[in-house]
Amino acid sequence: MLTIEENVARQSVAAAGKSALLSQRWTFLVRTMLAGAYIGIGVVIMTTASGPLIAAGSGFAPLVSGLVFGVALTLVVIAGAELATSSMMYLTHGAMLRRITWGRAGGVLLATLGGNLLGALAFGGLVHASGVLAPGTPGGAMLASMVEHKAAEPFGQLLVRGILCNLLVCLAVWCANRLTGEVAKIMVIVACVMVFITSGFEHVVANMTTFSLGLYGGLPGATVAEFARNLLAVGLGNTIGGALLVGAAYGVGIRTAPAEREAATV
Repeated sequence: MLTIEENVARQSVAAAGKSALLSQRWTFLVRTMLAGAYIGIGVVIMTTASGPLIAAGSGFAPLVSGLVFGVALTLVVIAGAELATSSMMYLTHGAMLRRITWGRAGGVLLATLGGNLLGALAFGGLVHASGVLAPGTPGGAMLASMVEHKAAEPFGQLLVRGILCNLLVCLAVWCANRLTGEVAKIMVIVACVMVFITSGFEHVVANMTTFSLGLYGGLPGATVAEFARNLLAVGLGNTIGGALLVGAAYGVGIRTAPAEREAATV
């Protein structure tokens, strides 16, 4: 297992890599769109698996949602893609160790969010055309309930739920990066994701697919204005949770020597 100092150093190198990738515009766009689609896969399996449980009145629906959604972040980490929420932690370490500037970190994050959104919109369009979450299906009923519920939540609650969500998402990636075995990485990712989904916290990229499906299907509460409000509140919360509570917290006091930084690998 890597030490905390080694992991921060590696993640700062990864942040520099993300910054460099932005200059390869098409590659960056594809990888960010893939991340948006991979998280969308989690939304689809969550609703199709838990929708029938909700229809049957089962209290296990939240737990099942949490367990199956883990496939989304697992795909991002194992298959490889650029996800905004984990980048909030990486880019913080890169800026704190002065591998990139804070301004560059903000630019890379905004570009990543934009690519994730395009991927979610494209994936959501395919899912909508497939009809697997159509009205009248258990998954479709769960999706409609999710959209309506998210649209009714006040800004402050969405913000705090976003903070708590990305605390767990970034902890999942942070812990996975410290580990060396693939099975252990997957286990810790699934465990952390299970907690945030089962608890009802809010993930900005997952909500991109949820609201995209709502817009395509004309569901109550799914408007462009509500979509934007949700992304703003949850996105700010995710940034606080990932950049401050995980990124800055583990980066405090670490000043890796230049030679050590050059020796670190992603």
